[in-house]
Amino acid sequence: MRDSGDVSELRAGMLVVATPALLDPNFVDAVVLLLDADDDGALGVVVNRPTPVAVADVLGAWADVVAEPEVLFQGGPVGTEGALAVALLRDADAAPVGFRPVEGRLGLLDLDTPVELVEDTLEGLRIFAGYAGWGAGQLEAEVAEGSWYVVPGEVGDVFRGDPTGLVRDVLRRQPGELAWHATRPVDPDLN
Repeated sequence: MRDSGDVSELRAGMLVVATPALLDPNFVDAVVLLLDADDDGALGVVVNRPTPVAVADVLGAWADVVAEPEVLFQGGPVGTEGALAVALLRDADAAPVGFRPVEGRLGLLDLDTPVELVEDTLEGLRIFAGYAGWGAGQLEAEVAEGSWYVVPGEVGDVFRGDPTGLVRDVLRRQPGELAWHATRPVDPDLN
């Protein structure tokens, strides 16, 4: 998921990380994986918000396939009654039925696909209730106003067992001054 392109470019596979200026409770301390971004808008999932709901309780067939922790993640405030599955293929050249590539081996998996057709092709799977969506130009405007940092993603960000420190870890690995924000206090005036 990492390349040498412009890190401010909004495209599939990039992460948008909430800055302290973003006060919307849906996105405070959120790390969002962009699944689609074009002139019509952007769509992504918050990758660091596990819920207490076990996948086995709602999508039992997928319980043995999802990455630890085996819970649904709160993908965002839109469409919370539906689910999106982000999958990582073992082999990029062996995409199963129901898989739509996002970037490299990472993509979306149709949960109506029979588990037995795909389970041996997956290295990781995470299921998200809901998603984050922005209309045309909306996310670009939020980035320009300082609400989001745009950074390259890594596969491990999506399938991390404990997403608690994800914001800090994603920012810490960035070049230059952006890495300093990993240790920034909530209210710098109190520092």
